Amino acid sequence: MQDKGFTEKDWKLFRSKIAGWQENYMAGLLREYMEILNEDTNPSDRFWKLNDRLKEDRKKTGVVVDMRRSRMEYDLLELIYEGAISLEDLEGFSEGLRERIRFMVERY
Repeated sequence: MQDKGFTEKDWKLFRSKIAGWQENYMAGLLREYMEILNEDTNPSDRFWKLNDRLKEDRKKTGVVVDMRRSRMEYDLLELIYEGAISLEDLEGFSEGLRERIRFMVERY
């Protein structure tokens, strides 16, 4: 079965990989947050800088994703743009899906 040009296998693979991708992405965010906390600045500056980052990061697909089939391609693009995954992480997905994602990444 195909939905918007990707297969049922693509959808199942996405669902099986998303949690691991998000965990890896958030681990990187935590390292960046620790760097902010360890800066040699006023505690209030570090607090507000971290607060701003948390507000920004909690909206990213690498942190939270609305698991809808109709959004899968957009979510994959967002994950790539955010640095949560790379094109190489799409190994195993259908060739058609990988080609569309690669085309969109190269175009924008």
